[in-house]
Amino acid sequence: MPTLANRRIIHLDMDAFYASIEILDNPALQGLPVVVGGNSNRGVVCAASYEARKFGVHSALPILTARRLCPQGVFLPVRMARYQEISRRIMEIFQRFTPLVEPISLDEAFLDVTASRSLMGPAEDIAVQIRAQVKEAVGLTVSAGVGASKLVAKIASDLNKPDGLTIVPSGQEEAFLAPLPIGRLWGVGRTTREALALIGVKTIGDLSRLPPAILTAKFGKAGIMLQESARGLDDRPVEPSQEAKSIGNEETFAEDLRDKRRIEQELLALCIKVGKRARSHGLVGRTVTIKVKYRDFVQVTRSLTLPEPVADDKSLYQTGCLLLAKTEIGLRPIRLLGVSLANLSPAGSGGQLALFGESRAKAKDCRLYKAIDAISDRYGKGSIIPAALVEKREEEQGE
Repeated sequence: MPTLANRRIIHLDMDAFYASIEILDNPALQGLPVVVGGNSNRGVVCAASYEARKFGVHSALPILTARRLCPQGVFLPVRMARYQEISRRIMEIFQRFTPLVEPISLDEAFLDVTASRSLMGPAEDIAVQIRAQVKEAVGLTVSAGVGASKLVAKIASDLNKPDGLTIVPSGQEEAFLAPLPIGRLWGVGRTTREALALIGVKTIGDLSRLPPAILTAKFGKAGIMLQESARGLDDRPVEPSQEAKSIGNEETFAEDLRDKRRIEQELLALCIKVGKRARSHGLVGRTVTIKVKYRDFVQVTRSLTLPEPVADDKSLYQTGCLLLAKTEIGLRPIRLLGVSLANLSPAGSGGQLALFGESRAKAKDCRLYKAIDAISDRYGKGSIIPAALVEKREEEQGE
């Protein structure tokens, strides 16, 4: 690994990604406060244009609060497939400059361009080229930070958004960080920030100058790690993208659900989505988890690890029902339900051979579901659905 002084890391962060894509696809939205979130007032904000942010709207804010702060906003549903499509195109551009690309989410990534400089010039020139290519190919702006570490590059990219480029020369990390508010530092949330304020720490520089004994007494080993970060010391490597650790889906309901049958219908719909996604990636998993959020925002999860991996809707649903029975379903109204599949492995690589009994039946089920997936892809996702979901659709239309 290159020494910290020799390394050059670029952090690239798309500007208001989801909202910017909506404006890209509908130029009439340019200059308007655009908010991307759930389909109902019970969801949360996923992205907000910079015009919307002037009203105090930001990610994770409840949609109802966002509507109150910005009643003139344009509120749009999430179009995840479109965002993923654009993200793939952007990541392909990043890959032109280095194989060491570590995506953090759909809209941001770290690039280690240390070895790329001999062919492509200084890291700052590489960042300029990347930003220009993204703008030309996709039509969106990306902010970039360049530094000797992931920590410094990330903080740098946040300073001049949107469409900014911030360079931190090697050896200047501590001086760059010193005047910034302590909240800019990774690992410093509200609780830690308040605890640091009690000992006079307001800036990152304040933290870097504090006697280590004080930090150790108050935070233990974590205090020393925070101080190293405040001095710009971060030797974590850029790690190329890894396989997803889980596949999941969740739904926030327009009205709180109490009826057990209706909740099980929603669970089935989620299991179908998760199963289809797993099969489309050629994956199976052993751990099924459900997430339930009640009306009062209390959230619980329940998990079960199966003896062999699955990816069929029936197994997911049966396991989900077992887990649902371990919650307060029917007793407390729920506002959100989620299902995920983890302990993933390529289909056919990790489980027992499908020769006898239940394993053979599961293999047959999987072939059936793949056939259903193919029909759904060709004729639309509503072309084949379980009878329980037909009943749900009829009930909703009759309301």
